[in-house]
Amino acid sequence: MAYLTFEEFEKLTSKDIGEEAFKALLPKASAILDNITNHFYIHVDIEKDNTWRVDKFKEALVAQIEYFHVLGATSYEEINNSPQSFTAGRTSVTNPSRYSSTGQNETKPLTAEDVYIYLEGTGLLNRAVMVW
Repeated sequence: MAYLTFEEFEKLTSKDIGEEAFKALLPKASAILDNITNHFYIHVDIEKDNTWRVDKFKEALVAQIEYFHVLGATSYEEINNSPQSFTAGRTSVTNPSRYSSTGQNETKPLTAEDVYIYLEGTGLLNRAVMVW
């Protein structure tokens, strides 16, 4: 069962992402959220859980789908495949970095940072070992 329908996605996003792109990105985005939430909704029925927490989870899922769509990639290798800098003739271009002025040795994460904004305070980021 998918965590999010396209209709729900359209209500939660301001981005213009078509249904085909949504369907292509949803499985990987769901896998990312399953991983960081310790597979919570594998063990707990999402239809019966607290609606506030479910809404936050779905907002996080939308953020992850948007992130993948903006980057045009869904794997760590694809996301970080672009060169930090390149030179063509006398023109040199360096991708900016948040951490160093040269832009070198910086990688982008697989998980959108916005995901943590939505999930913080929901209990879904608990990394304790669960016993079911």
